[in-house]
Amino acid sequence: MKRAVKPVKPKPQLRQEIPQNKIAGGDFFDKLHAYRDLHAHALFSSLGRLVDKPFTTALTVGVLAISIALAACFYLLVENLEQLTGTIESSNQISLFLKDAVTEAEARRLVEKISKNHEIAEIKLIGKAQALTEFKANSGLDAALDALEGNPLPVVLEVLPTPAQSNVDALKRLQQALLQYPEVDEAQMDMQWLERMQSIIRLAEQATESISILLGLGVLFITGNTIRLELHNRREEVVIAKLVGATNRFIQRPFLYGGFWIGFLSGVAAWFIVTAIMLLLWRSVENLSLLYEGSFHLRFLDYGESVFLVLLSSGLGVAGSWAVLAYQLRQLRPE
Repeated sequence: MKRAVKPVKPKPQLRQEIPQNKIAGGDFFDKLHAYRDLHAHALFSSLGRLVDKPFTTALTVGVLAISIALAACFYLLVENLEQLTGTIESSNQISLFLKDAVTEAEARRLVEKISKNHEIAEIKLIGKAQALTEFKANSGLDAALDALEGNPLPVVLEVLPTPAQSNVDALKRLQQALLQYPEVDEAQMDMQWLERMQSIIRLAEQATESISILLGLGVLFITGNTIRLELHNRREEVVIAKLVGATNRFIQRPFLYGGFWIGFLSGVAAWFIVTAIMLLLWRSVENLSLLYEGSFHLRFLDYGESVFLVLLSSGLGVAGSWAVLAYQLRQLRPE
């Protein structure tokens, strides 16, 4: 008889001990990676939810983009008006009419004196003969002027102040200072036009600020209402998350990122709208500037302003979302 061979049982392998961190939940870098992963998931999942509702998202982003674009257009309007004041140099010049007894040689010496004033950028001397020629060309009174025995026109100095002297009060002070020279008979400047121009610009700045604030509030309310509806649609999900111990900060995270995406997309769309409007106006403005022999060029949003526009719209989206969530989550309690 053959002896039965007993099967040999394999020796149990010792489990390898997994090294545990001394700090519960992992070390600093583990927590940092987990924090990064949570935010990345919330960031892209919130974008996915917006993409899943293209019609609703397009409507919301379109309304917000138009509001932001309106504010940006008003801002560019004021900036272009202020650019026009940079060309005021040819309109804020002071014309000094010298006394009849002053010769052109004395007028040149006066030009040297006045040129030492740091508030003056340029002085142009117009002699009597040149003034008479220009007056004939512009008035059409050639026959009447030829009948005169002499030249009744005085020597004129056209004084161009520095750009820093575009303020009406500063120009008035400069005008009074030039009148103190004994050779000067009269100093003329169209102060009323300057005052009107500066008043228009101040009014435009105040109107732009008021409209921008109103449109910014509109962005906050629209974004907040959109997030409120999203929170209402996901109410059961939020209630379950609260039952298992999720904090309000954890629940808020994807909704805040949703507000960020709404603001970001609206800002980008607003930039394209503003740029398209400026491109439509650019050719007409350039042609108008050429007709008046001006150097005015339509100003677009530069790189810094474009980045600020997108960041501001994104920040408004986050702020509107946070304001709604802070209230709604306190009211939402599991039953």
